[in-house]
Amino acid sequence: MSSAAPQTNVMLFLFQDNRIHTSKYNILTFLPINLFEQFQRVANAYFLFLLILQFRHKSDNQVNNRQSEVLIDSKLQNEKWMNVKVGDIIKLENNQFVAADLLLLSSSEPYGLCYIETAELDGETNLKVRHALSVTSELGADINRLAEFDGIVVCEAPNNKLDKFTGVLSWKESKHSLSNEKIILRGCVLRNTSWCFGMVIFAGPDTKLMQNSGKTNFKRTSIDRLMNTLVLWIFGFLICLGIILAIGNTIWENEVGDQFRTFLFGNEGEKNSVFSGFLTFWSYIIILNTVVPISLYVSVEVIRLGHSYFINWDRKMYYFGKATPAEARTTTLNEELGQIEYIFSDKTGTLTQNIMTFKKCSINGKIYGEVHDDQGQEIGMTKKKEAVGFSVDPQADRTFQFLDHHLMESIKLGDPKVHEFLRVLALCHTVMSEENSAGQLIYQVQSPDEGALVTAAKNLGFIFKSRTPETITIEELGTLATYQLLAFLDFNNFRKRMSVIVRNPEGQIKLYSKGADTILFERLHPSNEDLLTLTSDHLSEFAGEGLRTLAIACRDLGDTYFREWHKRLEDANAATDEKDELIAGLYEEIERDLMLLGATAIEDKLQEGVTETITSLNLANIKIWVLTGDKQETAINIGYACNMLTDDMNEVFIIAGNTATEVREELRKAKENLFGQNRSFSNGHVVFEKKQPLELDSVVEETVTGDYALIINGHSLAHALESDVKNDLLELACMCKTVICCRVTPLQKAQVVELVKKHRNAVTLAIGDGANDVSMIKSAHIGVGISGQEGLQAVLASDYSFAQFRYLQRLLLVHGRWSYFRMCKFLCYFFYKNFAFTLVHFWFGFFCGFSAQTVYDQWFIALFNIVYTSLPVLAMGIFDQDVSDQNSMDYPQLYKPGQQNLLFNKCKFFICVAHGIYTSLALFFIPYGAFYNAAGEDGQYIADYQSFAVTMATSLVIVVSVQIALDTSYWTVINHVFIWGSIATYFSILFAMHSNGIFGIFPNQFPFVGIAWHSLNQKCIWLVVLLTTVASVMPIVTFRFLRVDLFPTLSDQIRQWQKAQKKARPLYSRKPQTRRSSSRRSGYAFAHQEGYGELITSGKNMRAKNLPPTSGLEKTPSNSTSWIENLCKKATDTVSSFSQDKTVKL
Repeated sequence: MSSAAPQTNVMLFLFQDNRIHTSKYNILTFLPINLFEQFQRVANAYFLFLLILQFRHKSDNQVNNRQSEVLIDSKLQNEKWMNVKVGDIIKLENNQFVAADLLLLSSSEPYGLCYIETAELDGETNLKVRHALSVTSELGADINRLAEFDGIVVCEAPNNKLDKFTGVLSWKESKHSLSNEKIILRGCVLRNTSWCFGMVIFAGPDTKLMQNSGKTNFKRTSIDRLMNTLVLWIFGFLICLGIILAIGNTIWENEVGDQFRTFLFGNEGEKNSVFSGFLTFWSYIIILNTVVPISLYVSVEVIRLGHSYFINWDRKMYYFGKATPAEARTTTLNEELGQIEYIFSDKTGTLTQNIMTFKKCSINGKIYGEVHDDQGQEIGMTKKKEAVGFSVDPQADRTFQFLDHHLMESIKLGDPKVHEFLRVLALCHTVMSEENSAGQLIYQVQSPDEGALVTAAKNLGFIFKSRTPETITIEELGTLATYQLLAFLDFNNFRKRMSVIVRNPEGQIKLYSKGADTILFERLHPSNEDLLTLTSDHLSEFAGEGLRTLAIACRDLGDTYFREWHKRLEDANAATDEKDELIAGLYEEIERDLMLLGATAIEDKLQEGVTETITSLNLANIKIWVLTGDKQETAINIGYACNMLTDDMNEVFIIAGNTATEVREELRKAKENLFGQNRSFSNGHVVFEKKQPLELDSVVEETVTGDYALIINGHSLAHALESDVKNDLLELACMCKTVICCRVTPLQKAQVVELVKKHRNAVTLAIGDGANDVSMIKSAHIGVGISGQEGLQAVLASDYSFAQFRYLQRLLLVHGRWSYFRMCKFLCYFFYKNFAFTLVHFWFGFFCGFSAQTVYDQWFIALFNIVYTSLPVLAMGIFDQDVSDQNSMDYPQLYKPGQQNLLFNKCKFFICVAHGIYTSLALFFIPYGAFYNAAGEDGQYIADYQSFAVTMATSLVIVVSVQIALDTSYWTVINHVFIWGSIATYFSILFAMHSNGIFGIFPNQFPFVGIAWHSLNQKCIWLVVLLTTVASVMPIVTFRFLRVDLFPTLSDQIRQWQKAQKKARPLYSRKPQTRRSSSRRSGYAFAHQEGYGELITSGKNMRAKNLPPTSGLEKTPSNSTSWIENLCKKATDTVSSFSQDKTVKL
């Protein structure tokens, strides 16, 4: 219930305020929630540092502090969005974002109409109409009357349904029903409307936008989860070591300790061997605690922070068009970018620019738009062509380019078919026109397709000038002509066509129609058979090039027939029963025996580099699913345009059932068809008939040969996501190379992502640019927001953001792969180093009576991880790279080890542990054996405790430094400074701690004076250090040499090639894109809505005055040239020598 009554009345109800929360924390929940999240990381004692890194509350404040004009105390006052409440009356102005869900009260347009853009809600940038109730539209902009408005709204509870609203307004002792057409939702943008007033119905988290946003999940990487398990294992290993040493102490006390127990304790009865073992257990837990990587999490976060800055600083991901850099909005997920297996992408604004361009047309059996040379061959796309000039037309759009001069020649020669074709484009539409201050025509379009067609007609000499409810005025080659609008047969999803009936200046009645070719061709006159065949071939050619096609037709009508038909139409409009069916029948009756004029071909421009990016990601074994709110035909066109769909595919499965039974049957037939074409794998079908687990057998998946695609509609997906059907859906989808889901809601996008996350155990990434993508972005392991045309909601909810889809290739193949590579090398070295350092105490326990005596000096133990070895491993974790960024992009197969968790897993962990154990054995027993009964050069005994400790500590520092030098693949100045500087720092501190000066200041803390100088001044000590180092690293050096020589990986090969190459890589030759033939058809008016015809004929959307000029159709030229052939050939040639997997997955 909403009311515009005083605030005291509103406060009686428990309404939400208009503040939104998309960040993880606020001031009150920051500490407890983050504590909970950080303590999910076992043994993480440094969470306070992480809190500083992860605190993000700035984004919400930017939105909550936006200003809006609110009617308070009979005056309009600026108020922050967060302070807007249910019942407030808000004034919106043109191009302003809507602050909350509003009931439209009045507007600057006639009949209380307003135009909105819903891009942040459903991804569609075409304009939609909302109109106020007639009783409230009379309020206008009268502040006093609006302030006195005391209507009460009783409506549905807050929900996530964007296309439905039910409610009742009670005002002036009468009730008025409310529908979705009366409501403006938060996230919309007011367009082409000077101002409007609305009353807040839902605010903040109750708005439909926020209801669709989904909850914020705590995201952790697979390495984080593995580290938790490993830390628990290490802790268990520590307990076992403590128990072993405690048992040893107990036995030693019984067998040996009795001999001097009296000397130690004075009273033999006061010492118990079991109690001694118990105390020894806890003493060794303290001594050996360094095996548990307490400081690991701090180092990991520092490395991740460095990786995040590399993403932010990457100039190759900086979009100069909008001065937008890439941004890592989190510091905890970088290495997960190197393990992506599934990408879920929005279409509009993510893959496409949502800019329609008129490219070609077929008129009376002749194609216009192609340019041929003197021999009649079509000029390739890469060759320079001269565009048609429109300098003689002052109304021409300077951004419009048409490359075929023959069309202008036909127009000038007066070809009647060409003139009639262009006349249809100028008359049959729902476009509104207005003039700006410079006298230029500005078209306000409800569908970008229509905008492209009307703009093309304008530039070709048939200019749509203006309209009234009864007339349409156009300029035909400089001559004004006014057509009487007799009827408007509007578009809807079932008809897939639009028609207008007009009387031309000569008095003839004409029906002009445009629509999907499959629909119009069924309604043509039989005399069109030859032209139909020829035009159909042209349409196939257009569709093969990924263009959106549309058929154009007309019909002459007699006066008598039209008057009789129009009378029946008026009767149908007045009918109360079966009104829609009667009207549809009359439309069908008059839209027959049409005469075909031709067809149009429109290009929905892809963003630059989309095709190349998708091809490269496919070569990296990443599957891309498109989840879009657009119609099926649109998504299919884009699929072909970016090579996700090809005519070489074995089968394209389309699921369009309206019931669960139909969907299940279609999925079953698709699976039978898929496996029917793979008969050689007889066990495949049996596996897929099993219903228990959803996880698929990877062997079965790889046995499916050929390329398949799955296309499913939103209403079918709703049934397919039910528990008893989703098994079939997932099985079929995962067998397909391409999956496209059309007409899906924001929550359905999230459900698809969750389905794959849960049952495929794969790392997922979702990318989108609108508020309708927020749920999907939050559900995926990695969420990427594109800062495009549809606001910042997707960016605010994302983990990473940039301005163009093509940057995803670099984010994954370079930054993601490097981050995973670096993190894995860091972890392997870190665990190795800790075990090598700590287990020396374990071996020493067997020689010191299990007395919990440390083998190293206490200061060395304290400084080893903090000073001596921290910086080199951080440098490796931040800067290391196996191959260059260009080679990472050129060879996408390098990405596969991350998907398969090859670089760090449980097996790798045990190898690192074994390596550390071996090194600890060498570190202890080689010096022990060398010192056993040995004498120094001066004849003195050198096997004292401190000399032994200094020798082992020196050996350890040198061994781990040499090991990290061997592990480093990419040397920088920082690596050199940190590695060799750490060794120098060790010796500096060592000599300082054993000097007379430090002893004079702290005699109790540094009692062993001169030990370091005495020990390291003897050659035998250095020989022991050298022998220990060689024994520790030689097995590793030998193993790595043999592995690289006998079983080189792709990374090894490219690294060797990099070393051999001293000059720059030659530039790739770019090949022209070849035309692809196709039997596909593009449907009409993909973003068009039903209802505009009624608005036009009623005159409700006619303007009383011109509005200030607004941005019209923007044209962004794209000169991207395909290099897919080179990429595929290069990748295939590189891996052919060692590739063992010849399945279709590559």
